[in-house]
Order: sequence, then C-alpha cells, then structure tokens
Amino acid sequence: MAKKLKHVSNIRADVHNAVTSRLPVRNQNAKSGNTKMSTNKLELLITVVNRKKAEFYQDLLLSFEVNMQTAVHARGTASTQMLSLLGIEETPKTVIFSFIREDKLQDALATLENKFQTIKDGRGIAYTVPLTSVIGVTAFGFLSNNVRTVKEGKNG
Repeated sequence: MAKKLKHVSNIRADVHNAVTSRLPVRNQNAKSGNTKMSTNKLELLITVVNRKKAEFYQDLLLSFEVNMQTAVHARGTASTQMLSLLGIEETPKTVIFSFIREDKLQDALATLENKFQTIKDGRGIAYTVPLTSVIGVTAFGFLSNNVRTVKEGKNG
C-alpha cells in the first residue's frame, strides 16, 4: 500500500511540473519602447473566518491586489454534543475564495496570521491551492490585477 501512495505522489509532482500557470504578461518600457515578458503565478487563497468578521478580511485582502473574491456561508462539522462537551458554541463561518498573485502571497499570509492572533473573535485559517492553468490572457490579467494585460486582450 505504501508503494502505491508513493507512486501517486510522484505522478502529482510530475503533473505539477509539466503543467504550469505561467502566462506571459507584457510590460512595456515607456522610454525605450521595449516589450519585456514576465511571468506571475496565481494561487487560490482560501480563508475561513467567523461570519461577523468576513467583510473585514475581504477588505484586508483587497490591499494585496486581490481582484476577485467570493464569500460563501459555512458552518463547522462538529456535532452539538461535541461542542457542548468542549464548552464552546457553534459560530457561523464564512469561506472566502480569493485569487492572489504568488508575489503578494507571503505578505498576505503573514498579515492574516497576525490578524488571526490579535483581533477579538478574528481567528481563522488560511491556505492556498496553486493554479496550474488559466484559460485566456484576459482572464489571467483580470485575476492577477494586471490592467495592461486586460486592455491588450480586448484589443488583440
């Protein structure tokens, strides 16, 4: 059984290495007129917070150039008996799905961790899922908050 699991993880690593989320983004130097190709990866940032703090965290993530977010109401999976046994009550949750550029990710996660520890009733969890591809330069430009790419996609 262990051999089979090792094989599956190797396949995942091979697929992850073979499929990349790097799409070319044109950056034009205004003085020289040269066009430079650069790449940015996108990740899906998933944040689970108390429902009453969801709007605060959505606004916080906007400061990291998160251009698209979706918030979904959720609740925990612990039974009422278990919550009672632990002496806690159920609090409604919100799951925030955000698309964020890889270069902004570490700062966003550090800020979220700080806020989870310092804000009253502001605890939560955050994790990321790397995106392996995005269809369309315009879609990628929108999700990565790259206005130039979105404008070029409309014209081209």
